[in-house]
Amino acid sequence: MKTANENSEKMTPLEKRASSGLASIFGLRMLGMFLILPVFALYANHLPGGNDKTMVGLALGAYGLTQALLQLPYGMASDRFGRKPVIYFGLLLFAIGSFVAASATNIQMIILGRIIQGSGAISAAVTALLADSTREEHRTHAMAMIGGTIGMTFAASLVLGPALYQFIGMPGIFALTGILTLLAMAVVKWYIPDPPVSRFHSDAEANVARLGEVLRNPQLLRLDFGIFSLHAAQMAMFVVIPFALEKTGHLDANHHWEVYLPVVVIAFILMVPAIIYGEKKGRLKQVFVSGIALLLASQLGMAASMNAFWGIVASLTGYFIAFNVLEASLPSLISKIAPPTAKGTAMGVYNTAQSLGLFFGGAMGGWLSQHAGFSAVYEFAAGIVVVWLLLALGMQPPPAVKTKMYHLGNITPQQAKELLGRLRGVEGVFDVSIVAEEQIAILKVSQRGWDEAAAQQYLEGYANGIG
Repeated sequence: MKTANENSEKMTPLEKRASSGLASIFGLRMLGMFLILPVFALYANHLPGGNDKTMVGLALGAYGLTQALLQLPYGMASDRFGRKPVIYFGLLLFAIGSFVAASATNIQMIILGRIIQGSGAISAAVTALLADSTREEHRTHAMAMIGGTIGMTFAASLVLGPALYQFIGMPGIFALTGILTLLAMAVVKWYIPDPPVSRFHSDAEANVARLGEVLRNPQLLRLDFGIFSLHAAQMAMFVVIPFALEKTGHLDANHHWEVYLPVVVIAFILMVPAIIYGEKKGRLKQVFVSGIALLLASQLGMAASMNAFWGIVASLTGYFIAFNVLEASLPSLISKIAPPTAKGTAMGVYNTAQSLGLFFGGAMGGWLSQHAGFSAVYEFAAGIVVVWLLLALGMQPPPAVKTKMYHLGNITPQQAKELLGRLRGVEGVFDVSIVAEEQIAILKVSQRGWDEAAAQQYLEGYANGIG
């Protein structure tokens, strides 16, 4: 077991390499998904079959369907066949899908490419490798690196997509994604270190045996519906927003970045204090519900501003503020609410719901814009957000806690039982789980302070065999 001083050490160089390398792999996959969003609908409009907006929506959302179906199987496969072989396989599929889409001469071929891209569903395997490569006390920080990378990638994609489209076109964007994916395989091979031991991690991986418990938890289901709604609304919106900017602002696709850049910067600046306030003051539910309300207002604003450029820009600003706040809050809420030993399972269900939202939103956005007009797309997005808002109003305020993990070493069942009782009595400890087979203790402790010294004393006592 680690001592108090050892637990306070910074990440080792190998942990930093693993965390930064795997964060870049996550970022690349998000880049492949988001880079086309700002301009794809305009490009597809000139392809054979692309004037059917239903097909355009399917092309945008198809990625999410295969992601949703294959994320958990990939994670389980990585337990059996090894992390890196599964990641290589997934990245190869992602690259193949990118090149298929790059060579597409019609919308149907792009849909096929997107399906193949999504079948490289390596998120669970990458997360498992990260858990293998980091000590328990640094894993939360490593996961935060990945979360931050995903957020930065999304923001950058909205600006880079139109800029790249100007110089290399949509086929070039798909081809570039494929090339970068092949380079990512080299990063996995030569930059990311092989972990000394590969094993199951309940805090980072889905456990089929815990699925029922997670799926019966109404608080977690509210959050799952939330991430589903957030990304369904996002994907539906991007079926029509490019046309709205082109029509009202007289901007061709190459200049849409001029709108997205200031909007994204403003949204990021305003998002940070909202998240800090929610976390530090224990007001996360209030911030969360306010974010959903702002998301709803932005969708209604877009519907009302279909012919007004500055109204669309104002609505987009509100949308991205809300999106950033909610995208950052949802994983935090999952972590606070999920049972400590089922956190990986809860995140697996959450990620699957997110991917289903991408598919559903793209498909519905395309179908509605084709058969009912653009305003129906915003109304659909607003409707699903209304349901989410009503569900969120009834959620229990999340406890103001953070998670601490400690490596235990070998511990007998009797010692685990005794240690569990003592840790539960420590001031500021809300919940404790000891997973003897993984040799870890997981504590949920108060964000406002807790008696870490007392916990360390108990932990070190058992490590030294004195109980």
